[in-house]
Amino acid sequence: MPLRHLSKFAFLLFCSVLFGPSCCVAHAETKPNIVIVITDDQGYGDLSCHGNPVLKTPNLDALHADAVRLIDYHVAPTCSPTRAAFLTGHWTNRTGVWHTIMGRSMLRESEVTMGQVFKDNGYATGMFGKWHLGDNYPFRPEDRGFTEVMRHGGGGVGQTPDYWDNAYFDGSYWHNGKPEAVEGFCTDVFFRYAKDFIKTQKDAGKPFLAYIATNAPHGPMHSPEEFSEPYQDQNVNLANFYGMIANIDQNVGELRAFLDQQGLAENTIFIFTTDNGTSSGDRVFNAGMRGKKGSEYDGGHRVPMFVRWPGGELTGGRDVETITAYVDVLPTLIDLCEVEAPKNIKFDGVSITPLLNGKRPDTWPDRILVTDSQRVKDPIKWRKSAVMTSMWRLNNGKELYNIKSDPGQKTNVAATHPQVVQRLTDFYNQWWSEIEPSFQNATAIYLGHPADNPARLTSHDWITTGSTPWNQSHVRRAMNGKGNTGFWNVKVSEPGEYQFRLRRWPEEVDLPIAAPLAPGASVPGAKAYRTADGVAIEPRKATLQIGDVTVSKPIEKNAKEVTFDLTIKAGKKTLSASFESEDGTVHGAYFVYVTKK
Repeated sequence: MPLRHLSKFAFLLFCSVLFGPSCCVAHAETKPNIVIVITDDQGYGDLSCHGNPVLKTPNLDALHADAVRLIDYHVAPTCSPTRAAFLTGHWTNRTGVWHTIMGRSMLRESEVTMGQVFKDNGYATGMFGKWHLGDNYPFRPEDRGFTEVMRHGGGGVGQTPDYWDNAYFDGSYWHNGKPEAVEGFCTDVFFRYAKDFIKTQKDAGKPFLAYIATNAPHGPMHSPEEFSEPYQDQNVNLANFYGMIANIDQNVGELRAFLDQQGLAENTIFIFTTDNGTSSGDRVFNAGMRGKKGSEYDGGHRVPMFVRWPGGELTGGRDVETITAYVDVLPTLIDLCEVEAPKNIKFDGVSITPLLNGKRPDTWPDRILVTDSQRVKDPIKWRKSAVMTSMWRLNNGKELYNIKSDPGQKTNVAATHPQVVQRLTDFYNQWWSEIEPSFQNATAIYLGHPADNPARLTSHDWITTGSTPWNQSHVRRAMNGKGNTGFWNVKVSEPGEYQFRLRRWPEEVDLPIAAPLAPGASVPGAKAYRTADGVAIEPRKATLQIGDVTVSKPIEKNAKEVTFDLTIKAGKKTLSASFESEDGTVHGAYFVYVTKK
């Protein structure tokens, strides 16, 4: 019997003596619970336990002190790509997610998520906070295996797909697909809903997976003032960045205390990690690394990863020095929880259970891993890439660094180690050749599907080569020029009568297309998206294109939307919508609501 099961075995033997064999059978089937906290834009150096001289994170430090720590753990340098690989065990470029906007943040329908895996194995699955893998069917968390969902829209609070005028405090979030008004700071809300979910599952006697993905400390930089106040000697952005982390730290401490109170801590795998390198903290402390969020150097993608599970003897403050990555998380959890893996799925990652259990690094294969920062419409070979082993980093196919002797990646040693360069180059070429054909499998938002009818399309997901109006200040300012139009890939689920409603403002805003909108209220910290002036425009004609059909009509005075009723055939198509002024100025319709009648 494995060592990690001895304590459970002893408990079951005790139960069988007191209560008989039926009790033993019931508890033998108990699976470990999983709680994952993944924060946004918090880097390796944004923790006091990692040496930050300014920021204080006592609760995360306490977790760090009694967890197994992956100290060479890598993700993608930006948000959506990390989440895609973390949840599927597949290289992010394989999943169709290599950007955070432009329709390239939608997780391909064929991918099987962590939520689906554990739901299929009898777990209750909850997702709280930031999803950022699609806001329409079939990409939403509730479409991908999560049975309880409380999330904001898009990649952050106040972005274009989010409920209008959200700004970190109060507002509304999508609770199981429906907007629900909330009170309090965003991080507090997501942890509160997660605890309610955990308590419900505990009372029901059901194992659970709680995936808590905070939007904090992503910008704009807003923090409850009690948490930012200790850092007021920093600039506004950094004070609120640190304040958001301090608030996360408190929530983690309260959540761990809650698990203890509920008698769940012993048999819960508790994970803390982040989605990419720091966005702001590098100006104070970056743990000696080069680069930050978005970078191909270690500061962009080497992040904290703490795993604690008392029932599995994953405690004690041990370090795992061997290189690991986000693609390893799902295979490892499947292994630890002894659940069935999805059929016909080959993971790009591997179970690192042996490393967590203390296997010596010299008995582990010398793996090669890849990460990159594409952030373009279509992936480009070698773009902002890192090919990595425990010792080496090959950046952009040209620069080689010995990460053991040069953790700051200051000295390029490619010329003196040509065999290492060749080995890593060969691996990357094979890796690229394997996944490149999948780049053509563009994701498409479903129209007319019963699970999402009407469908709400937003400019966040426009496919364009220009600037994308991805947050609500862009909509308020009515961006002009090349970046103000784009198209959506859509899939008409079934033929029939469809209604298209083109809007400049979302349904929550009861104003005409042309009307200005007063700035919204400010919140503590940096300037909120909603404080931008909502400028007036003068559109005269609306145009809708779907597939090979293009229709236009005049815009009536004070119209809040322009409606087109069309008979549409089933299948994949492109869809675009715009408003045109007499002088030829074109504004995209930032919101389009599509209903199958």
